[in-house]
Amino acid sequence: MGLVNWEWRGRSAANEIAALLASVAAIALSAPSAHAQQATQPAGKQTDQSKKADQEKAAPAGATLLDKILVLSRTGETAIESLASASHVGQEQLDRRMATTPNEMLLGVPGIAAQADARRVSTSINIRGLQDFGRVAIIVDGARQNFQRSDHGTQSTFYIDPELVKSVDVIRGPVANTYGSGAIGGVVFFDTKDAEDFLKPEETWGASVTGRYESNGKGWTTSASGAYRFNENWDVLGNIVYRNYDDYKDGGGDTVKGTGFDVLSGLLKTTIRPTDNSELKLGWVGSSDGWREISSGVPINDADLKSNTFTARYNITDEDKSWLDLHINTSYNKTNLDLTSLVPLNRFDPTTGDSIILPAGSTSTFDVGTAAIDIWNTSRFETGGVAHELTYGGDWVNDDVETGGTAGGDSFYTPSGKRNVSGAYVQDKLTWDWLEIIAGLRYDSYSLKDSTHETSGDRLSPRITVGVSPFESASLAGLQFYGTYAEGYRSPSLTETLISGNHPTGVTFPFLPNPNLRPETGKTVEFGVNYKQNDILEAGDALRIKAAYFNNDVDDYIEGASFGASFSDPTSACPVDWDQLMNNPGYIPICYQYQNFAKAKINGFELEGVYDAGWGYAGLSASITNGHTISYDGIRADLATIPSSQVTAQLGLRFLEDKLTVGGEVQYNGKPKGNAVARDYTLVNAFASYEATDNLKVDFRADNLFDVKYANPLNGSTTVAVYEPGITLKLAATMRFGG
Repeated sequence: MGLVNWEWRGRSAANEIAALLASVAAIALSAPSAHAQQATQPAGKQTDQSKKADQEKAAPAGATLLDKILVLSRTGETAIESLASASHVGQEQLDRRMATTPNEMLLGVPGIAAQADARRVSTSINIRGLQDFGRVAIIVDGARQNFQRSDHGTQSTFYIDPELVKSVDVIRGPVANTYGSGAIGGVVFFDTKDAEDFLKPEETWGASVTGRYESNGKGWTTSASGAYRFNENWDVLGNIVYRNYDDYKDGGGDTVKGTGFDVLSGLLKTTIRPTDNSELKLGWVGSSDGWREISSGVPINDADLKSNTFTARYNITDEDKSWLDLHINTSYNKTNLDLTSLVPLNRFDPTTGDSIILPAGSTSTFDVGTAAIDIWNTSRFETGGVAHELTYGGDWVNDDVETGGTAGGDSFYTPSGKRNVSGAYVQDKLTWDWLEIIAGLRYDSYSLKDSTHETSGDRLSPRITVGVSPFESASLAGLQFYGTYAEGYRSPSLTETLISGNHPTGVTFPFLPNPNLRPETGKTVEFGVNYKQNDILEAGDALRIKAAYFNNDVDDYIEGASFGASFSDPTSACPVDWDQLMNNPGYIPICYQYQNFAKAKINGFELEGVYDAGWGYAGLSASITNGHTISYDGIRADLATIPSSQVTAQLGLRFLEDKLTVGGEVQYNGKPKGNAVARDYTLVNAFASYEATDNLKVDFRADNLFDVKYANPLNGSTTVAVYEPGITLKLAATMRFGG
C-alpha cells in the first residue's frame, strides 16, 4: 500500500477519532453513577480458560502479577513458583502503559531491553545482553517470529500491535530451552486476546471502540473489537487497529526524521471446546506497516511490510490431568518487506565491486516464511512420596528465506536459503516437602543450505535445578532458594553462514561466507530467591519478590570481524583485489566475516518485587548486566549489545471503589561500559485511569514528563546517537457495548 494513500487514510481516521473523543467526553459528563452493580458468574462448570480469565480480573487480595499463571509454562506454574527468572505482564499493566510499540509493553521488566532504532515498528528484543539471530525466541500465540533483515541496525525484528495483546511472559536464560532451539538468551511469549477475556459471563456478544491521541508525533490510534459466543463451547473474537504517527521530537525539541509510521493490524481468533477436557484455538494475527527510511536526514526508501501469522493450538487432558496433558501447536508466519528507493543511490555492485547508481524506484525484497510444529505432554504422578511432573516433547522449525531486487540493494545483506531446526526433550520436576529438583535434557539438530553451501550439526544440552524451602515459621515459610545449571544451543543463521559478495554502500570490500561456523553454546549458572507472603500490613495484602544472580558463558560466540587483506598471497582467503585497489577509490583492502570467538562472558543481577493491597500497589525492579568477548587470541573486547543498567520504581493508588487509579513510574538508566555515546538518564512517567461506567473508560498517560533528551544505547552506533521521544501525552477513551 502506497504511503500517500496511507497518509490520506490517516487524516480521515484522525477526524473520526476526534469526533469519537468528543462524543465520549459528552457521554462521560452525563454518565450514571459508577456504582452500577456488576453481573455475577452464573452457576455451572467453569472451564480452565474461564478460571484463568477470572484470575486475571480478580481483585488484588493476596495476589499479584507474579501469581499469574505463565502462559508459556509447560507445567502450569506462576512466575513466583518458577525456579527461574520469569516475569509476567498482565492486562492491567498493559492498559496503563498505553504502549504504541512492542518495547513499551516491557517497561520495567528486569533483564529486558529493546533495540528499534528510528524504525519504531521493527523491534529486536535483548535479554541479558543477547539478541538477534534467534538468541531470543519471540513467540506470538505459539508461533516463532523469525523474520530477519540484516543491516547496520537491528537484525531479527518483529511487530505485534500492543492493542491485540493480553499478556506477555518472559523467561530469561537457557532454562527456556524446552520452548524451542536457539533461545540461549531466553523467551518472550505474547498471548493475544480471547473472546472469553472480552465477554462478560452473561453476554452473548460484545463490542468496543477505542480512540487515542498522542501529542508527540501527533499520533492517532483507533481500535475496534467484537466478540460472539455461539454457545458455552464455541466463541470468536475479532480486533482491528489502525495507527498513524508523524515524526516525533526528542527532549531537545528536535524532530527525529524517519520515526513516523502507519500500521493496520488485525486479529481473528476462535476457541472451540469439543469436550470438557479439550480445547482448540485457531488464530490469525496480521499487520500492514509503512514507514520511510532516512539516511543523513534524507528519505531514501519507502518501506512496506506485511506480516501474517496463522496458528492452531490443541490441548486435551484426562479428567484430573494426571497422565495426559497433551499440547499440539502448529503455526506458519509469513513476512514480506519491500523497499522502494525514493532517490538515486550511489552503490557498489555486490558481484564486481564497481560503482553503480541505483535509480529512484529500485527495489529490495525480503520474504521470510517460518513453519513450526511443537508437541509436548506432561504426566503427573507420585513415586515413594515424591511428586513428579514429567514433560516430554519435540519441536521443528523451518525458515525459508528469499531475498532479491536490484543489485547493490539492501537485500544483499540477507542471503536466500533454507534452515531446519528440530529438537526433542524430556524434563522431570520432582517435589518432596521442602525440596524441588528439575532435571532435563534436550537434543537439538540443524541444517541450512543455499545453492552452493550446506552445513549441519547437533548437540545434547542438560539442565539441573535444585530449589529448597527450608523454613516453616509464618514469616519465612514463603522463602525459597534455588540454583541452576543449564545449557542452550544456537545454530548459526543463514546470514552469518552464507553472506558473500562485496559491501554495496559507502565503501566496498568482500564479505566471506563461513560454512564452517560452529553453533553457540550457552552455559548458565544462576542462583535465585523467591519470596511470597500475604497479610503483612493488612488483611488481603501481598508481597512478592524474585531476585537472581547469573553467569552465562557463551562458547563459540558468533560476531562479525574485519581483517586486513593479504598483499602478497593471492591464495589467501582474503587477497587484495589489485584492480579495485588501483581503479576504485571506494575499495578498502579488508574482508569481513562472521567468526567464532572463544566465548562471550555475561553476568548480572536481577530483582523484581511488588507489594499489592486494596488501596494500591508499589513495585521495584532492577537489572545490572556486564559482558565482554574473549577471542581465541586472548583479546578482550566490550560486548556491544550490553544494555543500560536499570532501576524502575512504580506506585499506583486506587480510589472510588477501584474505579480510579493514578500513579507513576521512575526509571534510572545507567550507561553501559564501552559505549561512547551513551549517557545516564532518568525518566519519569505518570498515568491515570477512570472507569466512568461499566462500559466507558478513560485513560491518560504522560511519558518522559520532564522532557529528557536521551538515547537508548542499543540504538544508533558507537559514534551517533538516535534520540528517543521527549514528553508525550496520551489520552484514550474506550466505549463498550454488549448483550
